[in-house]
Amino acid sequence: MGKLKMASLLFWFNLLLGLCIAEPDAHFDPSSCRYALGMQDRTIPDEDITASSAWSDSTEAKHSRLESNDGDGAWCPLGPVYPNYEEFLQVDLRNLHFLTLVGTQGRDGGGLGKEFARHYQLRYSRDGFKWSQWRDRWGNEVIEGNENTHDSVLKDLGPPMIARYVRFYPMADRVMSVCLRVELYGCVWQDGLRSYTSPPGNVMSLPSMLVNLNDSTYDGFTVGGLQYGGLGQLTDGVIGADDFLQHKEQGVWPGYDYVGWMSSNFPKGYLEMEFEFDALRSFTYMRVHCNNMGSSDIQIFRRVDCYFKRSLHTPWDPQPVTLSLALDVRDPSARTVTVSLQGRAARILRCHYYFSSQWLLISEISFLSDILDATDPEEPSPLPPPKETLPPPAVTKMPQHTSKIATTSIGTTASLNGHVLEAGIDIRMNQPIAKDDSGDTSILIGCLVVIILLLLVVIILILWRQRWKRLLGKAQRRPSDSDLTAHLSLPTDTVVINNTHNAPGPPRHANRYERIITSDGEYQEPSHNPRAKITTLSLPSDGAEGGYRELETPKLPVCPPSVPHYAEADIVTLQGVTGGNTYAVPALTADSLASKDLPLCKFPRGHLLFREKLGEGQFGEVHLCEVVNPHELPTLQFPFNMRKGRSLLVAVKLLRADANKNARSDFLKELKILSRLSDPHIIRLLGACLDEDPLCMITEYMENGDLNQFLSSHHLDEGEENGAHCLPAISYSSLLHVALQICSGMKYLSSLNFVHRDLASRNCLVGENLTIKIADFGMSRNLYAGDYYRIQGRAVLPIRWMAWECILMGKFTTASDVWAFGVTLWEILMLCKEQPYGELSDEDVIENAGEIFRDSKKQIFLFRPPPCPQPLYELMLQCWSRDCRERPSFQDIHALITSHLLCCSTDELKE
Repeated sequence: MGKLKMASLLFWFNLLLGLCIAEPDAHFDPSSCRYALGMQDRTIPDEDITASSAWSDSTEAKHSRLESNDGDGAWCPLGPVYPNYEEFLQVDLRNLHFLTLVGTQGRDGGGLGKEFARHYQLRYSRDGFKWSQWRDRWGNEVIEGNENTHDSVLKDLGPPMIARYVRFYPMADRVMSVCLRVELYGCVWQDGLRSYTSPPGNVMSLPSMLVNLNDSTYDGFTVGGLQYGGLGQLTDGVIGADDFLQHKEQGVWPGYDYVGWMSSNFPKGYLEMEFEFDALRSFTYMRVHCNNMGSSDIQIFRRVDCYFKRSLHTPWDPQPVTLSLALDVRDPSARTVTVSLQGRAARILRCHYYFSSQWLLISEISFLSDILDATDPEEPSPLPPPKETLPPPAVTKMPQHTSKIATTSIGTTASLNGHVLEAGIDIRMNQPIAKDDSGDTSILIGCLVVIILLLLVVIILILWRQRWKRLLGKAQRRPSDSDLTAHLSLPTDTVVINNTHNAPGPPRHANRYERIITSDGEYQEPSHNPRAKITTLSLPSDGAEGGYRELETPKLPVCPPSVPHYAEADIVTLQGVTGGNTYAVPALTADSLASKDLPLCKFPRGHLLFREKLGEGQFGEVHLCEVVNPHELPTLQFPFNMRKGRSLLVAVKLLRADANKNARSDFLKELKILSRLSDPHIIRLLGACLDEDPLCMITEYMENGDLNQFLSSHHLDEGEENGAHCLPAISYSSLLHVALQICSGMKYLSSLNFVHRDLASRNCLVGENLTIKIADFGMSRNLYAGDYYRIQGRAVLPIRWMAWECILMGKFTTASDVWAFGVTLWEILMLCKEQPYGELSDEDVIENAGEIFRDSKKQIFLFRPPPCPQPLYELMLQCWSRDCRERPSFQDIHALITSHLLCCSTDELKE
C-alpha cells in the first residue's frame, strides 16, 4: 500500500509539474473580442479603404465609415450591383485580426439619402491573394442588411473570421442603387497562426445516428485527403462540451464543436498536423482541448511529439519536444492539455498526436509565443557578417558575377553583397581619387580589366568553335535507311492524331512493334517481319523540302503489361470541346459506352447568350456563352453552387449544318462518352441541345480563363513590397496547389485508361480560389498557334509537350501524358513566362527527340525553374525518362507533390 501511495503522489506531482491539465478558459475567448477596429473613429486611414468603383468623388470608399456623413454620406458604387454582385468595398486592417462582428448602415446624407443594402456578402483574405467566401454555420452566404438609411445593424459572425482584408459585396433583388457604411469589430490575432494542415475529420457511426466530425468551417484547400492552407473550427474559440453530442452553437448538428479522427485510418498510430505562423516565434506552450468520453471509445492522446522548423529553407530540428500523458479513464470530462514547448524557436511546427483509443476528438488548439527579432542570432545567415573596411585588393579580386555595386560618389561608402567598400574609389567612373597609393591601385585595376577581357575572348572562341563543330557534324551526316535520325511519325491505326475521314496522304500501316493483348489478357511479342515498314515524314537536314519515304522501323522499348496504368491497347479518339482530339479511350470502352442510352440533360437554347467565339474544331464552331439565370433551370446539375441572379459562363460546341451522317454519329457518340466523366478537376458536360439543328453540347467554362494567361499575368511572391511589381503576386505553395489539382484530374483520367494527348497549361481553366479544371481549348485558339507544329498542312502536334515516342512513333499512352505533365509542371513554376525549349526551333525539338531515343548523351532537357527545389526537379526528370516503365504514375506523382506541399508556405522561396 505504501508503494501504491508513493506512486500515486509521484503521478500527480509529475502531472502538475508538466502542466498537462489546464482549465478550459485558458483558451481564447471570442466573447471578449468585440472592439471597434477603427472605421468610425478613423483609426483605419483612408488609404486602407478601397472599392471596385464609386459613383462620384463624394461617394468614394473613404466615405464608408459608420455614423459618418462625409462627402455625400456613404460609399456608393458606380453602377447597380444586380445581377452580377461584383461591386465591393475593401478594408485593409494591416495585420491579422479575429473578427466577430460587422455593422452596416445606409446613406443618410443629412436626411436626403435613400440608398441602403438589404443584403450583402463577405469575403476575406489573410494574404491579399486567396479570398474565401464567408458562410455561417449552416452554409448561408447572404447576410441580412439594412431596412432604412439611418439605423446601423450589427451582425454576429458565426463562425468568426481570421483575416487582414475584408470585402463587403452589397446585394439587391432588382436593378437599383445601393450605398454602404460599415464597421468591423474584433481584436488582433495574437496567436500568429496563419494555417494548419491536417487530414479531414471522419464520420462516427452510432446506433442512433451518424455524427459528422469534419472541420466544416475550414477555409483552405482540400486535395487528396488533406486539408492545408487555411484555418477552421480548431481556431474559432469555441470549446466543446464534456458530451461531444452536446453543442454550444445552437441549431447545428451534434458533434459540431469537435473535429474527430479514427485511429484505424492512421497506420502509424498517430495524427500528424502542421502549423504555420506569421513569423519566427519562441513558443512557450501549446494547448489542445480534447474530449475524453471513454464509454464511446474517445480519449485524449497518450503522447505528443512536436518538431520545429525555423523557416521553409531550413531542415527540421532533429530533437522534438515530447510529452507522455497518464490517461485517466475514470473522468469522462473534456479537458485542455497544455504542452510545454520549452521556448523553442520555429516558424513551422509538426506535431504527432498518438492515439490512446479508437477516436481522438479535438475542439480547439492555441499557442502562446513571442515574435523573435528579425536579426535573431540563431537565424542562419547566408552571407558573412559585414566588415568595417575592405582594402582595395579585395575589390579587384571580386568575381564579376557577384558584383552588385551601388552607385556612389567620392568620399562615401558602397554596399557590396553585405560587405562595405571604404571610400577611396569613385565606382561610377571606375577612376582612382587622389591618395598616396593611387598608383598601385590603378595598376591593380588595370590588370584586372585586362584579365577579364582575355577571359571573355577565350570564352567566345571556345563557344564559336563548338558551334561550328556542331554545324559541321550535322552537315557531314547524311540520312540513310539504317540511320536513327529523328523522324516525325504520322498517325497510325493505333492512334489517330488528326481525326479527318478523307485526309490525303500515304496509307497507314500498323506498327509491327505494337504490343498485342490477346483475348485472355496475355502479352505476346509480334512475329518479326523483315519487310515490315512504317511511313514517316523525313525532316531533311539540308533544308530541302521533305517527302515521304519508307524507313525501317527502329526497335523501341515497349512497356510490359506489368505497368497497368499505361494504356497501350488500340484506342479510338474523341473530339474534345473544340475538336482537338484531346481525349482518347480504349476502343472496347468507347463501344460499350456508346451502345448504352445515357440520359443527357436537355439545355434550353433560349438561356444561352453569345459572348465570344473561342475557335473552330472539326465538328464546327466553339462559342463562349453566358447562361442567364441558371437557377431557373432546376433540371441542370451544375457542378458548383451558383448564387441567385449570377450568370454562368459555358463553352458551346456546335455541329456544322452541312455535317454528314458519320459526323453526326460521332458527335452523338462523343456526347455519351463525355457524360461519363465526373471529376472535380475535369471540365464537365452540362447538357446538350438535340431537338433541332444545329446540334450543340454545353460544357463548363471558368471565369478566370486558361491557366497560361492567368499565370503569365502574375509574378512570384518573393516578399517584396507591394509597389515593387505592377502585376499581382502568387505564392510558391499556390503554384504547387495548381499542379496538384491537374495531377488529380489526370489521375482520374488514367484510372479510366483515358489518354489526354495535349496536356498543357493552355488546356487548363482557372476558377475562383485557384480551382483548376482540365479542358482542351488550346488547339483551336489562334493565341496558341505557335505551340503546335503543322505537318505539311495536315496534323498539328504540340511537339514541345510530347514524349519522344509520340513524336517518332505516334504512340500516345498514359506514360506520354506523364511526360506532358512534367512539362506542364515546368510551365507552372516558370509562371508561363517562357515556352518550353524556347531556345530550340521546331526542327531542333524533333531532332532532340531522336537524341533521347538513341540515348546519345546529347539530348537536351528543360532547365530547372528558379523557384523549383531539387527534389521537385528530379520528379520532372523522372517524368521525362527515356524508358516509359521508369516514369512514375499519376498516383505516385500526386503523393510526391502532396508530401512536398506539406513543407511549403506562402512566403518567398529562395534557392
